[in-house]
Amino acid sequence: MLGWHDDRLLADILPAKEAKAIEKALGYTTAEELLGHTVRKYSHHGSGVDLGGAEEGDMVTFVGEVVNASSQRTRSGKLLYKIVIAGDRDTVSASFFGAHHIPRQLPTGTRAMFTGKVKFFRGQPQLSHPEYIVIPKPGEGKKTAATGGMRALAAYGDAESVARHLVDKDYLPIYSGTSTMTTWRIMAAIQRVLETMPEVEEPLGRTPEGLPSLDEAVRGIHDPGPRGPGRFIDRLKYNEALSLAIVMALRRADTASRKAPPCPRSDHGQQHQLIEALSFQLTAGQKEVIREISTDMEQRTPMSRLLQGEVGSGKTIVSLLAMLQAIDSGRQCAMLAPTEVLATQHARSLTTTLAQAAVPATVVLLTGSMNTAARREALLNIISGQADIVVGTHALIQETVEFFDLGLVVVDEQHRFGVEQRDRLRTKGREGMTPHLLVMTATPIPRTIAMTVFGDLAVSTLRELPGGRRPIQTTVIPEEKQGWVTRAWQRIGEEAFSGHQSYVVCPRIEGEGGVLEIHELLQEEIFPGLTVGMLHGRMDTVEKDSVMSRFAAGEIDVLVATTVIEVGIDVANATVMLIREADRFGVSQIHQLRGRVGRGGFDSLCLLHTEFDLESPQMRRLEAIAATSDGFELSELDLQVRQEGDILGTTQSGAASKLRHLSLLRDQEIIERALVDATTLVSRDPRRAAELVSDIALINQDYLEKS
Repeated sequence: MLGWHDDRLLADILPAKEAKAIEKALGYTTAEELLGHTVRKYSHHGSGVDLGGAEEGDMVTFVGEVVNASSQRTRSGKLLYKIVIAGDRDTVSASFFGAHHIPRQLPTGTRAMFTGKVKFFRGQPQLSHPEYIVIPKPGEGKKTAATGGMRALAAYGDAESVARHLVDKDYLPIYSGTSTMTTWRIMAAIQRVLETMPEVEEPLGRTPEGLPSLDEAVRGIHDPGPRGPGRFIDRLKYNEALSLAIVMALRRADTASRKAPPCPRSDHGQQHQLIEALSFQLTAGQKEVIREISTDMEQRTPMSRLLQGEVGSGKTIVSLLAMLQAIDSGRQCAMLAPTEVLATQHARSLTTTLAQAAVPATVVLLTGSMNTAARREALLNIISGQADIVVGTHALIQETVEFFDLGLVVVDEQHRFGVEQRDRLRTKGREGMTPHLLVMTATPIPRTIAMTVFGDLAVSTLRELPGGRRPIQTTVIPEEKQGWVTRAWQRIGEEAFSGHQSYVVCPRIEGEGGVLEIHELLQEEIFPGLTVGMLHGRMDTVEKDSVMSRFAAGEIDVLVATTVIEVGIDVANATVMLIREADRFGVSQIHQLRGRVGRGGFDSLCLLHTEFDLESPQMRRLEAIAATSDGFELSELDLQVRQEGDILGTTQSGAASKLRHLSLLRDQEIIERALVDATTLVSRDPRRAAELVSDIALINQDYLEKS
């Protein structure tokens, strides 16, 4: 956590048996790890709360005495034991089925703490098989009895004090547990850790105005008191937001301290020549973004800009014009793409666009699968300066690639790359110089994520689509409606006979519903008279290029593929996309795939197939996607349906890679406050700011890009 750690070993704090059990069940070995365990929800109850205010299904916990008990047999012969428990202000009945030891443990006169879900019968509260821990009367010498997760409480002290401590809580935290590590066991362990924990120092040197201290928050999240956990959660949210904001502020400060090769705009250069030769009019949005980028590139401070825009909004032509501004200034450009298919397509598309406009800039492709001779020639053209634009995959990042004078780096589909990867490419400029950076995404980013995860980048947005783009009609096709499935295949056939082409996207290569199976089904049974192609990630580069070239040339009617076609594939004649098992894909991914059709001014259709029934949550999500083509609206939906704790990724190590409390969807006010405070802190004391986030900086920060 920001500026605070508690590295005490649980083995030194808890009973040995409990420390081992927690490590085995949850993997925690330190106090900080255990204190960071998720509170799933809070149960607002206790001896001071009237059970009459509880609702059906609420978890209740209270101490009381068994004032009445009776046993009887059910029709099946099972023992039914009923008791009436009188608390300080309430009376509740409880029933236990088939447990022969319970009458011995809970006879009339027994005092115990009970916990369970409450139900009401004729207005009276009842518990069915609640967990309990018996509280022996002073001097009895009677052994404490307990059931379920309550048994573990006896390890942390006598039953009376443990029970009283828990029941007196106004808000009882309910933790995410396991079959062997129940919420009660976790709660008792956390209470012991808190009792032995020294005061937490304020990492900022002062408590932020209007928020509790960090010490109060760390303790209060587990023991909120009568005011509830809200303010303590807000403080921990603020700390998480501030951590991200400081990282971004430090990045901005680092960028501002570097020198970039200035690239002034020319009124008579290749950029101007391309604009004059375009066969279409740039949109107002494109012109505005070009001005923003152009102004940045004229500076001696490196540009760091994110260009986000709808699928088909014209980001590629904007990036080409930016590259030509660098070329007009005598610099080279690098364009980084996530796949060889996309890199090859970009190289071909840029070359064609430049040739049609008679612009002399040269384009060189560099990928990992090139043969030795082709790679050697490409590397020579790059280091000699003969290559103006170098398009490539991760191969561009390798140490063997040297540029003559790199002035601009363009990263396409930035969410496929991490900070380290794009920064490694920026080190390939001339000594002492950092190239300008333009990263692009067709996945619109919610504002709160743009402020945090991409807070080191200025943001430009393209919203309007160029003329000629038609809306894409989207329909959900449930497998249970076989008539609809049949009609979907018919529509694909009709488009083919009308001279158009279609994509069929599958979630896997092999197995049922995979590319191989669906390709055979279509070619042999459904469309024997059509040419059905196949494209997936296991094919070699030559095969992939051949298939895409044939599809682009109209030689393939239906292309069955994996999500390898998700980005960058531009075939104007494609008018239908069928996404099989669409529920397996993310919101943004479906939107990206859908953007592969409707690029040529024809009416287009996207069909979302699902095997889930009409009332399922998966069906409702697909219907929500079908209802709008607004990528920015869909990005908010995407954020709602995903687990926000994974916004920053979960594959990297370290607690800093997860958001435990902050919601990037709902906590905009806290995020905005943290951004201001982080900027102030970094400008005032950059060394202290770096110390506060050193635990994040030590982790590979790729996760900050994996939104």
